[in-house]
Amino acid sequence: MTTDPLSWLNERAAERVEAGLRRRLRVREPSAPAIDLASNDYLGLVRHPEVVAGAVAAVRRWGAGSTGSRLVTGTTAEHAALEAELAEFVGAEAGLVFASGYAANLGAVTALAGRGTLVVSDAGSHASLVDACRLSRARVEIAAHRDVAAVERLLAERTEERALVLTDSVFSADGDLAPLADLHRVCRAYGAVLLVDEAHGLGVRGNGGRGLAHEQGLAGEPDLVITATLSKALAAQGGVVLADGRIRDHLIDTARTFIFDTGLAPAAVGAARAALGLLRRDPTMATGVLDRAADIARIAGVPEPDSAVVSVVLGEAQLAYDAAQACRERGLDVGCFRPPSVPPGTSRLRLTARANLTAAELDTIGVVLGEVLAEARGERAEVMV
Repeated sequence: MTTDPLSWLNERAAERVEAGLRRRLRVREPSAPAIDLASNDYLGLVRHPEVVAGAVAAVRRWGAGSTGSRLVTGTTAEHAALEAELAEFVGAEAGLVFASGYAANLGAVTALAGRGTLVVSDAGSHASLVDACRLSRARVEIAAHRDVAAVERLLAERTEERALVLTDSVFSADGDLAPLADLHRVCRAYGAVLLVDEAHGLGVRGNGGRGLAHEQGLAGEPDLVITATLSKALAAQGGVVLADGRIRDHLIDTARTFIFDTGLAPAAVGAARAALGLLRRDPTMATGVLDRAADIARIAGVPEPDSAVVSVVLGEAQLAYDAAQACRERGLDVGCFRPPSVPPGTSRLRLTARANLTAAELDTIGVVLGEVLAEARGERAEVMV
């Protein structure tokens, strides 16, 4: 027997290195010269003066932290205002802010499911929904990606009294869209609730960025629950659940990630409110990010996306990692998605558009991607031969 109880970590680390799956943190500078196609700052508002001022004003008024859980000391007038503004924006009756989008999904699913519930989740759902399923204590079934017929069959065959269907609105790896209207129709027919994670839809899809659910005519439906993050298009941090008022009340009473977590810091709340205000004043930002995504897709030689996410599949994990590093060395930051984020053999560059990309930046992106992808795709062809 080994005397080192953690020796297995060395073995697992070596296996990940061999598979091209080792991950490392990279400290970035506050004003890095690289062009950013890696972050989720879809509207380019992270450094906007009004967003920064909103964060600073909230800190000056409320302090650096929220001081406790929202049920004890962590709720401010800023939180209440943000919840009302977000609910009105997407057409929901009420909103509840959490400390992160991950916490919002965990809290909503575990509070709305449980024993005696069937949970049906799309195979492409975000990791936070996957983990929520595991914690829900419900019977969980995974439906094939975007397969409405599979969802309907599972709902029709269920023996449980309650059912909850989970899906992203915009899937984070491929950027494709969920068939929300059809899913809601099936849920309504079988007495199920539809929960939609709008993390990548809010600020990008729908009229003025109100999200895919709003775009597909589902705003305000009582059997629809919307979750979202404040860390992407809204340039801050935190999460929110937007739904019927009864659901908000139920989450306050039962959602463990709300009850037992420290409230979202005032700075993040103030920044998100300012970003939402900017989007409301200039709704063309939402269409602008889709226009820039189309430009990036054209440059990369892939089909035009339906979201801000441009996915360039290269194949093996090491090939994708090397391509991402080659982009970075040339002044272009890109995302690199490898297993378990995507299935084996589909590792990719994940390029995210920003509404405020300039013509000069697009020219540079064209040069860098042209060089790097030609090299990567050539290597892939050699391997396949």
